[in-house]
Amino acid sequence: MTKMERQSEIIRILIGRQRETMANLASDLKVSVRTIHRDILELMVDSHYPLDTYLGNGGGVSLTDWHHPHRNIFSNEQQTVLTELISVANPHQQEVLHGLIKAYGKPMVKGR
Repeated sequence: MTKMERQSEIIRILIGRQRETMANLASDLKVSVRTIHRDILELMVDSHYPLDTYLGNGGGVSLTDWHHPHRNIFSNEQQTVLTELISVANPHQQEVLHGLIKAYGKPMVKGR
C-alpha cells in the first residue's frame, strides 16, 4: 500500500467511524503508530484535511464536527421518496431510513 493509498484509507476509516485511536489505525493498516502520526500530520498540514487530534490512552484522531463529506448526496426526489417510505416502514426500517437521510440528505426546510 502506498502512502497516498494509506492516507486515503485513513480518511475513509474516519468517515465511517468518526473517531479512532492511532493504535487502531496502525493495526488496521499494518504500519507503526509513528507512521500514522506522520500521515495524520501530513493530511492536516499539507492537504488541509479538517482533522482533530486528541491525547490520552494512545491518542487519536477524528474528523472535525462540522465536516460532513457525504451530506447532500441525495437528490430532492430521492430524499422525498425515502421520507415517504418512513410512514410505511417498520420501526427498524424507520430508524435506518432516518439515519440515511441524516447522513446523506439535505436539511429539510419546513414549509417547503
